[in-house]
Amino acid sequence: MRMAMVGLGRMGANMARRLRRGGIEVVGYNRSFEVTRQLAEETGLVPARSLEEVVRLLEPPRVVWLMLPAGEVTERHVQELAAFLERGDVLVDGGNACFHDSVRRGEQLARKGIRFVDVGTSGGIWGLEEGYCLMAGGEPEAVALLEPALKVLAPAPDRGWARVGPVGAGHFTKMIHNGIEYGMMQALAEGFALLRARREFGIDLAQVAELWRHGSVVRSWLLDLTARALARDQRLEEVAPYVADSGEGRWTVQEAVEQGVPAPVLTLALQMRFASQDAEGFPFKLLAMMRNAFGGHVVKRRGEAA
Repeated sequence: MRMAMVGLGRMGANMARRLRRGGIEVVGYNRSFEVTRQLAEETGLVPARSLEEVVRLLEPPRVVWLMLPAGEVTERHVQELAAFLERGDVLVDGGNACFHDSVRRGEQLARKGIRFVDVGTSGGIWGLEEGYCLMAGGEPEAVALLEPALKVLAPAPDRGWARVGPVGAGHFTKMIHNGIEYGMMQALAEGFALLRARREFGIDLAQVAELWRHGSVVRSWLLDLTARALARDQRLEEVAPYVADSGEGRWTVQEAVEQGVPAPVLTLALQMRFASQDAEGFPFKLLAMMRNAFGGHVVKRRGEAA
């Protein structure tokens, strides 16, 4: 099989590496040709200097896989590639796009006879060695064309990948996946904070994290990663208390509101990330002033001991 990988950033480059290791021929394209050239020397992929060349280097039915930031960048590449691809070709978006955008793109491309598949991709920086979890949305025939690549990218040929529904279902499933991820991460963080707070017990957080990895009902890959982090550093004094949020968490909560489905844990986990990003802390300052106003509680000033 020969396919193209457009977008050779951290995820795209590692996916190209795994594809090459699995015997898939890859045409690579990145906005910086130097990145493409270096990866070509490392893996043997075929470098392309333009999207038009990407299409020219493939045989029908062509498979072009995008690994790009969601939003305008992906939109631009979809539209540009649509001008070069032909009826029966398959365009794949493996990034974290909003599923509404994927449905719209699928409909637009279908009018030109181009098949679209949205693939929710989970695995992060560990995917190169461990494999990726791949949630594909699209026509069965289009997904079938991707099977050789999906089997190589997944942890094993018979697991870790699936067609989960029509166009849009892949990114929808990945969106919910990431919402659940927010909740699981928040629960682990709060639990270890509580363990740490009971200082008279002197609990070794790294020991407990490692302990829970074996036989516990909360064992998970996130716990594995937490145990590794705590084994290196339990105090985390050099880590800023700032947690970024990606689009999928917000989209998940919006979907819960639109469908009227209660999702308090996922919603609160997202809100806690917002709280960590508030460098000014105005709501907390105002809360302190309210307490002072009705109860005479002391308002701490900057620089005062807690």
